Amino acid sequence: MLRQWMSWAGVLFLAGVLAVAGCGKQRAAFTMAGSTAFQPFAEKLADQYMAAHPDVSITVQGGGSAVGVQAALSGAAQIGMADLVTLPPEASPLKSLVVARDGIAIVVSPKNPVTQLTLDQVRRIFNGEIRTWKELGGDDHPIAVVSREAGSGTRSSFEQIVGKVKLTPEAIIQDSNGTIRETVANDVNAIGYLSHGLLNDRIKAVEVDGYLCTEESIMAGHYRLVRPIFLLTRGEPGATSKGFLDYILSEEGQSMIHSNGLIRAK
Repeated sequence: MLRQWMSWAGVLFLAGVLAVAGCGKQRAAFTMAGSTAFQPFAEKLADQYMAAHPDVSITVQGGGSAVGVQAALSGAAQIGMADLVTLPPEASPLKSLVVARDGIAIVVSPKNPVTQLTLDQVRRIFNGEIRTWKELGGDDHPIAVVSREAGSGTRSSFEQIVGKVKLTPEAIIQDSNGTIRETVANDVNAIGYLSHGLLNDRIKAVEVDGYLCTEESIMAGHYRLVRPIFLLTRGEPGATSKGFLDYILSEEGQSMIHSNGLIRAK
């Protein structure tokens, strides 16, 4: 009986050890950080990928494109996200991959009668030189300029493409494309800019130099406010990160990006 009990005890002990070892098994994990414009798309891509790869855990954080560059450089994130026309010099040590393209839409309230602007008018509005909608054929109300914070890739790209922008000190500063959308949607006199992929019926995109921010006008080269979406790694990505990057560039990943409002990388 003692020998039999010891045999069963050994089995139970081994089962306990295996159970503890199984509980201690960790999922392969990595972090993405940066662009708030691309963040919601990265989150959807990560959810889809993790559903098919339950052994992988992906954390997606925002913070802006400048954070994406610095996080990739420091190793705080294995993948940095940046939505910039061109990457800054400090990003030169990083490997970059374009995974999508994105238009920057100039948006107003649907109740605003103004439907078109020139690029020069956009520049003068954000510089505070045009101060009322009446000067643009609209109602006699002051313009509320809404912009992103310093370090935002959307703001950097907007200012680089529009050129000679010295943002009015009266501008309302928001920390994401989503908060810009909500601010403009709730203020009939506001104007802002945001990712083409975040347009909805609560805001209205205006024509710029005769063209709306649509995939067709972007692909034809008519709409000028366009920037690439970069994913950045410090050196060659690890096997787990590379699997996810390959997925983003796959037909399934690119279809998800396209169906949610961005433009395919190729």
